[in-house]
Amino acid sequence: MQTAHSLQPAQSLQAAQIDAVIRMALAEDVPFGDLTTECFVPAQAVTEAHLVAREPGVFSGGEVFSRAMTALDPAVQVQGALPDAARFDTGQRLASVRGPARAVLSAERTALNLVQRMSGIATLTAEYVRTVEATGVRIADTRKTTPGLRALERHAVRCGGGHNHRFSLSDAVMAKDNHLAMLSEGSEDLTSALRRARATLPHTTHLEVEVDRLSQIPAVLEGGADTIMLDNFSLEDLRRGVEMIHGCALVEASGGVTLETVGAIAQTGVDLISVGALTHSVRALDLGLDFQ
Repeated sequence: MQTAHSLQPAQSLQAAQIDAVIRMALAEDVPFGDLTTECFVPAQAVTEAHLVAREPGVFSGGEVFSRAMTALDPAVQVQGALPDAARFDTGQRLASVRGPARAVLSAERTALNLVQRMSGIATLTAEYVRTVEATGVRIADTRKTTPGLRALERHAVRCGGGHNHRFSLSDAVMAKDNHLAMLSEGSEDLTSALRRARATLPHTTHLEVEVDRLSQIPAVLEGGADTIMLDNFSLEDLRRGVEMIHGCALVEASGGVTLETVGAIAQTGVDLISVGALTHSVRALDLGLDFQ
């Protein structure tokens, strides 16, 4: 099995990426003001609140929470936020907020929605990573992310100890079954098509090919793929695929991976396992903002 370089558990998000998401979310939630808060809360009122965990988990989104809480009024202050990638227990205080009550109340739901989802992703990712940690196999995300939230969700995966796949269609070549189906309608064979692609790509561009049966592997190897994805293979076929590839390319397993199956998949000798469930169906963690 090839050894891949490890990434840091949490890399910094760009402030511009965070602020773009927050602007979109607040425009949706507070388009023309917060009618309830303006009716019941005096303009001069000041409040203090604490972000508290209702269940244990792995924290992600501290800066996102802070920037969301302060977006409507810079007088709001967020202090004592737990570092991203840190584990926490039920009842633990994760951050404190103080400032104009109207701004805090109006930003509350947007801030919570984002930090709850990010912490849910980090917590689930950490479970997958823990399940395979003895094997050295990487757990990676996919592009099955919430539209507009990909940068935040990928950051959360890193907070949980996982790794990122390509960010977008512009980052790497990844020939999947639908691409190969289009190729089969022409006269060019798979090996020739891969070699042609390799000849036209910059030398730094990664080339990955998805296969759904063992018989495709020799042609993909001859074409010079950097990574071969074995999609929805049985455990026995994963082992045979690893043997056929024999270290000539990275081997990625994918397709319907769950916490119940990921351990056995990791034991087959693959290099990485991509898990769409990290982002496409994750449960938001139960975090609350308790006002004093």
